[in-house]
Amino acid sequence: METIFLAGGCLWGVQAFVKTLPGVITTEAGRANGTTKTLDGPYDGYVECVKTTFDPSQVDVTALMGYLFEIIDPYSINQQGEDVGPKYRTGVYSERPEHLAEARQFIQNRADADRIAVEVKPLTNYIPSADIHQDHLDKYPNDYCHIPDALMKKYPGTKGIASN
Repeated sequence: METIFLAGGCLWGVQAFVKTLPGVITTEAGRANGTTKTLDGPYDGYVECVKTTFDPSQVDVTALMGYLFEIIDPYSINQQGEDVGPKYRTGVYSERPEHLAEARQFIQNRADADRIAVEVKPLTNYIPSADIHQDHLDKYPNDYCHIPDALMKKYPGTKGIASN
């Protein structure tokens, strides 16, 4: 199994989507690449992300990037949907250089590569989110989600989540 950290705005919707993708084994809502080391905050410099453990014999980083790009606006800086601020930036983070190289190659292969604002950086720090944020949209399906309901229903196993 391998692990990569995917950021696509509010972590609630990203986790609800990613955890149902083929080859994804587990997910955990959290925050990456900030400067503090506590769950209590403040979350200085962090980006909301989903720690994604996947089976590389079933899905690779290129495929995960493709899925991520379905649910984000890759040109937006520090904003996804109504969520605004640096913690809602988009990105891919990993401790494995080969994951980062594959993510960069995915972006470089796109015709719009020069417009893409998705970070691809080494993971420097990770803090899991509090329990209330883990699988949040399963517990509270009518809470806000920036990902359109049609995308949430696209893959087997995903439930439609109300987009408020």
